[in-house]
Amino acid sequence: MNRLAAHIAAVEVHGSIALVDATAFGQRFTAMLIGAGTEVSSWRENMPVTLMFKEAEVSLAKNLAGQISLRNRLACTVGRVEQGKLMTKVTLDFHGQAIASIITTRSAQALQIAPGDIVEALIKANEMTVAPEHKTGSSESA
Repeated sequence: MNRLAAHIAAVEVHGSIALVDATAFGQRFTAMLIGAGTEVSSWRENMPVTLMFKEAEVSLAKNLAGQISLRNRLACTVGRVEQGKLMTKVTLDFHGQAIASIITTRSAQALQIAPGDIVEALIKANEMTVAPEHKTGSSESA
């Protein structure tokens, strides 16, 4: 599981759906929480949170141009490529923070992913989880 320390920038709730914007490393991220509980309504600006997303939910792009509906786009440098027969794990550097992506080996080969490459990591808003930071140091998922 990938994790980024962040702070809430905005929360919009309608029914059981919440859009939570958070900033990390000066970049804005969006999480769409479906089935959000009432706790989300109490979240406030600048509240510390952890953004979490699975390695298999991180798509990679090289030389991406034009507009795209994905809001979470992270410019990263490829650090390590662990190629398997079917799946490849790509370790990325995002402002000194390691982010992992697991993609098909076919995709890694088609993109010619190699250490040192500049890529964009793409995560759909509904694949991003937000966990508030509690004073005890424990986290609780929304």
